[in-house]
Amino acid sequence: MATTLRARPAALNLTDTAHARIADLIARAPDGSIGVKLSTPRRGCSGLAYSVDYVFSADPFDEKITTPGGDLYVDGGSILYLIGSTMDWVEDDFTAGFVFANPNAKGACGCGESFTV
Repeated sequence: MATTLRARPAALNLTDTAHARIADLIARAPDGSIGVKLSTPRRGCSGLAYSVDYVFSADPFDEKITTPGGDLYVDGGSILYLIGSTMDWVEDDFTAGFVFANPNAKGACGCGESFTV
C-alpha cells in the first residue's frame, strides 16, 4: 500500500508587504548574497529578538521559503519559535520594520524589541 504524503504547511506566513520588502532587500543585496535570513538571537529584555540579515551560504538546517522576490531562509534553531507566525512589513511616519504576529510568544518586553516563549 502506497503512502500518500500531505503537503507540509508553511512554517511562516508572509503578507504582501513583507514579500515586497524582501524583494526590495534582495534587489539591493550585496554581491554573493543568496537571500535574506530570519533568526531569533538571544537579546533584549525578554530573551529572544527577531533579526533579518543577508545570507551568503545555505545552511542545510535552515528552512528555505521561496518568495516572488527571492529566497528567505529561516534559521534552523529558530524555526520552532516561529511556526505559525505571520511576518509583515509596516511603515508609518516614524518607523519602518518587520512586525511579527507570533502565536508561540508568551510575553514581550515593553518596547516590543524582544519576546519569550
